[in-house]
Amino acid sequence: MGTTYEEDVVAWATEQAALLRAGKLSAIDIGHIAEEIEDVGKSEQRELASRMAAL
Repeated sequence: MGTTYEEDVVAWATEQAALLRAGKLSAIDIGHIAEEIEDVGKSEQRELASRMAAL
């Protein structure tokens, strides 16, 4: 694997996306990818709650 999550999250994300698109599933960082997906969901949920409260 190239860049680690801890070294440079942007470079890591780019590399992980390329690995996924290439179908190289054995090379992906499953733990951090799952964590990032969960974080996106939580962020979207917070944003929705904030917008609903503003109405």
